Amino acid sequence: MGDPPRMATHPVEREREREREPEPEPPTGWSAASDVVTLRTETTRQFIDLTELVAERVRRSGISHGLVSVVTRHTTTAIVVNEDEPLLLEDMGHLLDRLVPPDVRYGHDDMARRTGVGPDERANGAAHCRSLLLGASQVFHVDAGAIQLGRWQRIFLVELDGPRTRAVSILVLGLRGAHA
Repeated sequence: MGDPPRMATHPVEREREREREPEPEPPTGWSAASDVVTLRTETTRQFIDLTELVAERVRRSGISHGLVSVVTRHTTTAIVVNEDEPLLLEDMGHLLDRLVPPDVRYGHDDMARRTGVGPDERANGAAHCRSLLLGASQVFHVDAGAIQLGRWQRIFLVELDGPRTRAVSILVLGLRGAHA
């Protein structure tokens, strides 16, 4: 097993030990870049492909290895990953309608029972419930300055209560350029 390392006891010995041990280097090259993108949706339910927009923010950040987080700032939208194929997007809309039917009575839609209802409040309980199923964020790996997605994967903002003005927050965190 060997002898345990000898501890310096004399002040001069301790100083010599410190001279021999390299100082730990502080982390360098770490960086973060954030942006908030505002867009206007056009229909009640809409799948908006954000992939190129997110990829451009990653390129602009200069981060070569790390993570990118995409977060919606609304409770009636979602961020999802799937294929951008029109019939599939239609199928996903039908699935949301079956799981959270639009014609069911939602307590959230009863404005007489709710408190603090603003003048522009919509009856949108179904949109809130659908958002709950889909999620508000996704995180992706960044390698060699590019988002790591599969061949058919695309990043979508899913509008569930449009048309509205929406905001998406993008945070890129990681190592810049040659440090990666």
